[in-house]
Amino acid sequence: MNPGRLDGPGAVHAMARSVAGAMALAWAMASPAMAQSDRMVPIATPHQAAAITLGTGPLPGGAAPESWHSQYGSVFARNVTIATLTPFLPPAGKATGAAVIVAPGGGFRTLSMNNEGWDVAQALADRGVAAFVLKYRLNQTPPDMAGFERSMAEMFSATAKRPPAPQDPAATYAPQIVDARAAFALVRSRAGAWHVDTDRIGMLGFSAGAMLTMSTALHGQDAKPAFIGNIYGPLSAVAVPADAPPLFVALAADDPFFASAGYGLIDNWRKAGRPVEFHLFEQGGHGFGMYPKPTTSTGWFDSYVRWLGMHGYLKARG
Repeated sequence: MNPGRLDGPGAVHAMARSVAGAMALAWAMASPAMAQSDRMVPIATPHQAAAITLGTGPLPGGAAPESWHSQYGSVFARNVTIATLTPFLPPAGKATGAAVIVAPGGGFRTLSMNNEGWDVAQALADRGVAAFVLKYRLNQTPPDMAGFERSMAEMFSATAKRPPAPQDPAATYAPQIVDARAAFALVRSRAGAWHVDTDRIGMLGFSAGAMLTMSTALHGQDAKPAFIGNIYGPLSAVAVPADAPPLFVALAADDPFFASAGYGLIDNWRKAGRPVEFHLFEQGGHGFGMYPKPTTSTGWFDSYVRWLGMHGYLKARG
């Protein structure tokens, strides 16, 4: 049984597509300038029957209620105060035993649930890899849409001052790392029912989700992902432990946030003698995810799947 297909995000995904309607593909294929004119439209909170509450408690000081909106033909959540995990399981008999916890991005202010969550998880499940979308707790934003739009416009404006990399990611992202640790613990506790090998669970993150993925791998204590993916996240230098997991990285050379800060993460991983694969696409911008754009960045997922196969995660253990 695949809860992602039946009554959870499968139904949510259909609802999201109906909200966006025929505009979805048009916006996905639009030029960046055109896509930026797509407004945020509030929508009702989707029914998420398959989502499992992680039990990490409410976000301290989280007064604004969780809310959802559509944009770019996709669906986003914000003001998340209760973390959940939604499973997307492979069809019966197709599971390889490998699993991936998927962390959408959104600047820790919102979560791209379609493009960087459900769509990714379903594509992995179709290939025999169990996937679990982590809806982690977020920094609070104005509860009204107008205020939220202003705050996001300021954050993503060309003149906005980019915050420096946190000196202590373990402290900066503490609530989110707790959520990620709980996600790994839940998957391992239900490994038998979900046909998952407890030592073959990885993590894949996008933008802020990539920051969370890296922080989980480096500071997540008992989480210990078997492999990790950083999709258009920062590539700042880090101290790489001797047992660092294999790392897959994808970034567009025209990414406005992270393409001009060097590749210290790649260099450090290589110097530590740990496996790393890096795809630098000529074009794609930021946030391409699963959108079918006319750039080679669209091929990141196929490359990622081949990378999983190279490491043996697309076949069940004999």
